[in-house]
Amino acid sequence: MEIDRKGLGEAMVLDYLSRNDKAFAVQDGVNQIDFPTLVERSYRVYSLLRKCGVGPGDHVALLLDNRYENVEIMLGVLLSGAWLTPINWHLAPPEVEYIVADSAATTLFYSASLFEQKLSGSAVLEQLRLAIDLEADYPSKLAEVSLTKPAAADTAGGLMIYTSGTTGYPKGVKRVAADCLETMLSNMRQGGHHVGLDGEGVHLVTGPMYHAAPALYAIYDLLNGASLYLMQKFDVREALVLIERYGVTHTHWVPTMFVRLLKLPLAERQLHDCSSLRLVLHGAAPISASVKQQMIEAWGTILVEYWGGTEGGVTTLVDSEAWLRCPGTVGQALPQFEVFSVDKQGQRLGANEIGLLYARHRDMPRVFEYHGDAEKTAAAHLSCGAFTLGDLGRVDDDGYVYLSDRRSNLIISGGVNIYPAEIEAVLIDHPAVADAGVFGVPDDEWGEQVVAVIQPMPEGVGEGLQDELMAHCRQLLAAYKLPRQVYMTSKLPRTPAGKLYLRRIRDQYPPRG
Repeated sequence: MEIDRKGLGEAMVLDYLSRNDKAFAVQDGVNQIDFPTLVERSYRVYSLLRKCGVGPGDHVALLLDNRYENVEIMLGVLLSGAWLTPINWHLAPPEVEYIVADSAATTLFYSASLFEQKLSGSAVLEQLRLAIDLEADYPSKLAEVSLTKPAAADTAGGLMIYTSGTTGYPKGVKRVAADCLETMLSNMRQGGHHVGLDGEGVHLVTGPMYHAAPALYAIYDLLNGASLYLMQKFDVREALVLIERYGVTHTHWVPTMFVRLLKLPLAERQLHDCSSLRLVLHGAAPISASVKQQMIEAWGTILVEYWGGTEGGVTTLVDSEAWLRCPGTVGQALPQFEVFSVDKQGQRLGANEIGLLYARHRDMPRVFEYHGDAEKTAAAHLSCGAFTLGDLGRVDDDGYVYLSDRRSNLIISGGVNIYPAEIEAVLIDHPAVADAGVFGVPDDEWGEQVVAVIQPMPEGVGEGLQDELMAHCRQLLAAYKLPRQVYMTSKLPRTPAGKLYLRRIRDQYPPRG
């Protein structure tokens, strides 16, 4: 059911959703709730927070796996005017402690098992005024609180999500908050429509709800009327079953998920009917042209790729038809953005010249700040207000953006720039490779040399694999791009968004003498 907005005030969106008669609003594989229940519980979270003195400007943390309560807590906190920080529960205990402390959270919603693993006995708990155990406290507190509702003009909350921290400690990102709840709800629903999330059908959430893209796309689609199915953990075979069983229409995947799908035997893939899919969003990490081509051949022209980040949201967009005309592009800038590349001195480059990519919002002087770090915020911006995510790339004559790699990943060997993403794409295309990571290590002669870490397919391990991969690379890469060291591993560490934990890999595979 898509919301008919004629004559409907934004403050009534949740009340209108309560009349949605779909079988479920949110399901997590264990529990499900319908739309009337979701709306009431969201208001009860809001009421509980306000009763406990939590309101505009306060900070709330959430340590919870992909269970249905994520959605009602997120909505309730946003309605309260507070900032919500969903915590990456894959992080080590010191990293979780850092986020709780750095965010200045005074309220924490948590599951007992994750709390025991990540925060039990931590000194950071002393800063909390309110800690709610989802199993022991939450049900009774929600049932007992007197239900109240916010007004349209009330202060809107916001998400303060911490970046993945693949090369260092994560940073809390605060986007500019809406001026009131009415504007916030309108922006969220419009954000969904801009990328094709029209509220029709079922939205399959494949990633963790602490990550910006899965969480926000899910909320956008839900507010437009879609049902959400939250996978506890991504498994490609389970995803295919769920798509067919629930007639999934919308979903968000990352490139590593596509690779896992394509590595399945064709006969197994063809056992599942995925014809209900109308929109598959993807981004968050680079995708090789061959993987994308194969996915379009498998699922049709329903893939929509975006480029952006936690800082500024979606900046560029490209549908399958445009991508087929311009292979490798991440699309053209959305109307509200301008994208350009700059050189090392911060001067704009011409069309097709590779440099550090910047995006400038045409209506807002600044779209985000790093929490508590004015210096880092300033370093990410130019004087005109344009900001960078640290990506290198180019913009062609027609405004199509092409990524080269992350600035922090760039390898400079013998004075020549080498982009790891290009080498990783070549390696992953080999049928014996499940995953690959490429990075640079210091070299006395060349400055840096290329190192590759390979995760073979289970059946791909063999004595001759390394020689076979090098021969494969020689056919497709210039000699200076070839890995000088190759390691094998049973599992490469990636975030659920598909990004490599580079600092972990570098620590595990130091340069050989």
